[in-house]
Amino acid sequence: MAKIESFQDLIVWQKAHQVVLFVYKISEKYPRHEIFGITSQTRRAGVSVASNIAEGFKRKSKADSGHFYNMAETSLEELKYDLILAKDLQYISEQEFIKGMDMCNEVGKLLNGWKKSQS
Repeated sequence: MAKIESFQDLIVWQKAHQVVLFVYKISEKYPRHEIFGITSQTRRAGVSVASNIAEGFKRKSKADSGHFYNMAETSLEELKYDLILAKDLQYISEQEFIKGMDMCNEVGKLLNGWKKSQS
């Protein structure tokens, strides 16, 4: 197993980053009038997942790191709702919704495993 020296070495961060890229891609299609609404909200939630994993990685105490990993989890749940809303508003297709939810669920499982390994 390779030594983990940076948050970028974490599989969970790599997968979360892929979610961010996916969210940016699908949200480009959202209506222009949503730029300060669901477009911004969805992007911020996605970025928050990956950002909090990165920040948690660098924290000095397990408790402090855990706080940021918990924030990543809550942002992930927020993102799942944003995907539901986008689907229900017909801003994304059923296939895009399923792909996004699958990606989020994978990150959630990896994040849960990472948190357990750090406690």
